[in-house]
Amino acid sequence: MNLTLKVWRQRGPEDKGRMVTYRVEDVSPDMSFLEMLDVLNERLILEGDDPVAFDHDCREGICGMCGMVINGVAHGEQVATTTCQLHMRHFEDNAVITIEPWRAAPFPVVKDLVVDRSAFDRIIQAGGFVSVPAGSAPDAHSIPVKKVDADSAFDAATCIGCGACVAACPNGSASLFTAAKITHLSLLPQGQPERDSRALAMVEQMDAEGFGGCTNTGECTAVCPKGIPLDTIAQMNRDYLRASK
Repeated sequence: MNLTLKVWRQRGPEDKGRMVTYRVEDVSPDMSFLEMLDVLNERLILEGDDPVAFDHDCREGICGMCGMVINGVAHGEQVATTTCQLHMRHFEDNAVITIEPWRAAPFPVVKDLVVDRSAFDRIIQAGGFVSVPAGSAPDAHSIPVKKVDADSAFDAATCIGCGACVAACPNGSASLFTAAKITHLSLLPQGQPERDSRALAMVEQMDAEGFGGCTNTGECTAVCPKGIPLDTIAQMNRDYLRASK
């Protein structure tokens, strides 16, 4: 495959940034999107140019590092797929592909396609934990949990914190991420002691970071690679209102 890439290049947070066009040839349809960028970077290095900076780690779709906006869609147009698991066979030969970083004020660009997502870490640090006694693990069935609650908690816990929900939201809201972290703990017995304080602390930290408010447009769940449902936000709102009273 031969491709034309329009890539956002930005030397640092203070740089204005610009789109740069590159031509990439002989791309295998079996390559992942990141492997295609590796091919581009190898060529740029050989030419003495600065390679395109982008985040990556496991390349197995579970770490949430590989976020970028591809043709205007967070992680690309393949549903429930992270960028590292997006393969080039989903693109046409001679396609023009636009690649940008996450666009949100709380996610400042570090360089090129790399953004600082430490705001997510601070939201979790504000209250994303449960108090458990140290020591040996309890018996598997010592604490009964309803299956419907366990299933819902697991659905929320699959969030990998990639930030696609923020990048896709017209308000730059982190409600889906924060709701997933709150909900997967609040549905389980172990999460009940801090349930109210957790909801208050994490929502208030989310607002303090500068994320926008949720208006239920649904763009967040549409691009979420793990399919976190929109009603997770409703659960967070219920917990927050209850805790506020």
